[in-house]
Amino acid sequence: MRPIRSLLWIGGGQGLAESGVTEAPELDVTWVPDLDEALSLPRVVFDGILLEVGRIERLEADLRALAERLPATPRLVSLASHHEPRAEEILDLGADAALFVDPGAVGPGIVDQISQTLDTIHESPRPTPSTEAQTLPLPPPLRTVTRPTPSPSADPGPWLEPRSAERPSAISQSPAMASVFELVDRAASSPSTVLLTGETGVGKEVIARELHARSLRDSEPFVAINCAAFPESLLESELFGHVKGAFTGADRAKIGLFEAARGGTLFLDEMAEMGLPLQAKLLRVLQEREIRPVGGTQQIAVRCRIVAATNRVLAEEVEAGHFREDLFYRLNVFPIRIPPLRDRKEDILPLARHFLALHGPREGKTDCHLSLASSQLLLGYGWPGNVRELENEMLRTLMLTSSGQLITPKSLSPKIVEIIEPIAQDARPNESLKQALDRVEAWIIRRALANNGGRKARTARKLGLTREGLYKKMKRLGIE
Repeated sequence: MRPIRSLLWIGGGQGLAESGVTEAPELDVTWVPDLDEALSLPRVVFDGILLEVGRIERLEADLRALAERLPATPRLVSLASHHEPRAEEILDLGADAALFVDPGAVGPGIVDQISQTLDTIHESPRPTPSTEAQTLPLPPPLRTVTRPTPSPSADPGPWLEPRSAERPSAISQSPAMASVFELVDRAASSPSTVLLTGETGVGKEVIARELHARSLRDSEPFVAINCAAFPESLLESELFGHVKGAFTGADRAKIGLFEAARGGTLFLDEMAEMGLPLQAKLLRVLQEREIRPVGGTQQIAVRCRIVAATNRVLAEEVEAGHFREDLFYRLNVFPIRIPPLRDRKEDILPLARHFLALHGPREGKTDCHLSLASSQLLLGYGWPGNVRELENEMLRTLMLTSSGQLITPKSLSPKIVEIIEPIAQDARPNESLKQALDRVEAWIIRRALANNGGRKARTARKLGLTREGLYKKMKRLGIE
């Protein structure tokens, strides 16, 4: 019987769905949409990584990033057949295998080819480093080119997040975040459960890592899981582990994240997405400090510290019947609310410069700096997506800016520079300040009305006005 191989699939969800890989009993698949998501995963031990290639030009950097993150894991690259002449180049860039799929031919046949490739890599004798890349004779429509796998480095263990001296502390200069870090310092010295709340993208995992780094548990693993990324049945196995034979396909025992975290920190992100049955089991863990693997009979003591996070208001979820009240009180021992980026504008530019320095070398765009006009526009934008949106914006600007050049407003997204439009259009040299402000205010209200389908009550809420206040402004500014 062919062993079950764990596979990290990085790429579009459509290709994964059409391939039939998720239904294959011999493949245990974890899917992420892009490389950034893959690099943010806990250090899980995979048997292989399959990377769907978008831009060939970025492949070497992507493969290098994966090699640094998971050095002993074979890296498979999925390419369209018209890239076949560059097979050897793909291998030279760091891939262990190149899978060529004819357009429109993605289907169940890819399962056997992936499994065969992984089996070949894992079971073949390890050749010397000078061995040339070889081509496996695989039937169409899929052909595979493989290279010898390097000797594995020391395995840090499943899900283990090793300490890193290079990991920066959270970047902040704002009074709002100073208050957060005061609470982090207090929580770091306590074994109590911590609940992090805040909007999506505010940096809850960054604060969780900071809390772990400041605690006496910093020499133990930091393990993170996004509870919204797993179906209920799989999430239970991920958290508690399972014994051999617990369900179909469980041909080996697997430890859960509670056990893998040992005496460190287990970070449960988006835990409000957890179903009520699993909430009851989590409550028992918090009460009894022990777990029982799926299908097992033995209890295992839990030593890790729990840090939970959610972007929902748990009190409202309890009222709606979506979250257990007793679990809410167990989690809400030490709550820390992380403010949105719009409430800590002092952090916007330091974070933007950090992301430019972080991603610039990978994009081949070093020494790119924000112009004064761009900096002012970043400060004036509301950042509904918070720090995550800011990071994505800096990545976008790097793609549109040459190395060593200033980042000007033309490189920023239209949503950020749109405020320039009413100021620049129809500029009138003899216009008073009040007239100019009225013109800008009228433009903003008209734009908000258009974005909200003309619904005045909703527009007023979006603008932070009462409905009566909006009516008065519309009448004063002559807006129909």
